[in-house]
Amino acid sequence: MTTLGVVLRPQLPPERFRAVVEVADRGGIQELWLWEDCFREGGVSSAAAALAWSERVRVGVGVLPVPLRNVALTAMEAATLHRMFPGRVMLGVGHGVQEWMGQVGARVESPVTLLREHLVALRRLLRGERVSSEGRYMTLRDVALDWPPETEVDVFAGATGPRSLRLSGEAADGTVLTASTSPDGVRRARGLIEEGRKRAGRDLGSHKVVVYLLAATGPGAERRLRAELEDEGVAGEAGVGVAGDGAAVAEAVRRFADAGADSVVLQATADEPDPEGFVRFVAEEVGPRVGRGAGG
Repeated sequence: MTTLGVVLRPQLPPERFRAVVEVADRGGIQELWLWEDCFREGGVSSAAAALAWSERVRVGVGVLPVPLRNVALTAMEAATLHRMFPGRVMLGVGHGVQEWMGQVGARVESPVTLLREHLVALRRLLRGERVSSEGRYMTLRDVALDWPPETEVDVFAGATGPRSLRLSGEAADGTVLTASTSPDGVRRARGLIEEGRKRAGRDLGSHKVVVYLLAATGPGAERRLRAELEDEGVAGEAGVGVAGDGAAVAEAVRRFADAGADSVVLQATADEPDPEGFVRFVAEEVGPRVGRGAGG
């Protein structure tokens, strides 16, 4: 059965987060994903607050841009969250938007190389290993966490292009796909991820794929969806985004589940007039329909 989630978008001011988190938790939403978009809210601080304000919902950060973060700091913060809120934390890392990385002087010549180094070291540190490594971008000398997670945890990678998707298969435990992805795009991503896992000699069946699905409902839904898809440059791509009532959105979720998504995370438009209402819509109108048949 495919997991259903929602995105807590960073266009919302931080003081509005708590109300949305509480609606998600009370409504039985399974996953709540946050973004660390420059130059809005911090991903780890937002996740920590969301976890503290809730009791059941799993909270994911998708994703932390690795050029902004030393891997030891990423590991420290991830381990702290996992120990404080065991079983409820999902953490992803990625290249970051290159324009933003350039703005802060963190852009690198080879984002794929940096992400590979970060993923390998991060997963080792979170397993409690003592790590020494000398890479193109990262250096660690006898580094180990005093408080690693008490159980094995998954590390997700944000990926879009073929090289990054293969890398995610090789070096991550799951992949986060953007809302510009269609069901056919999920199938292609699955194939590339499996190529990477096969090349690395890893189990092909244990890699979780999370995909965001842009969704709109209520008055002006079609207009709001179309405007955002145009802004993203994917307005003409079949299967990207959905507007309509609970049945229409649930059917779109099933299409992504059938394409190989393990988790479909509904993403409201940036100009959603009622974020709490959108979460209630997902919980009350989409969730029950998805529960009766997502993924077959």
